Amino acid sequence: MLTYNLFDPEGDDMDNFQHYLYEIKDFFRQGFHEGFAHVSAMLGLIIALFAAYLLDSWRRIWAMALGATVIHLIAEVMLPVIVNRSRSELPPKLIELSYWRSAAALYLGYLVVIAVFFFIKRNVMPRAAAAH
Repeated sequence: MLTYNLFDPEGDDMDNFQHYLYEIKDFFRQGFHEGFAHVSAMLGLIIALFAAYLLDSWRRIWAMALGATVIHLIAEVMLPVIVNRSRSELPPKLIELSYWRSAAALYLGYLVVIAVFFFIKRNVMPRAAAAH
């Protein structure tokens, strides 16, 4: 039976920890840049505004951001089909790590933007409505 141990029996645990920490840091550094470099700002804002409009409590923000990410990824594939009447194809890098890294960065981006819009909806908008 083959087992994989995260910790090295030779005492290099700190090296392994630093390696994984570097991988996580690299994911956030490159993932955000890679993920947001290809995002259509209008598409992202429309999806985030609609998600924040539908959101009714802070507990559902995780699911709403995941739904917004899935809708965005589907829209990136389907918009060229609808607008240009081209063939429907899967993304060319679907099985590569860079695609999933950018999708995770997109999820985190939607999480932040939806949270900001929902905060404005919850805290700023009621005050403006009460002032009139």
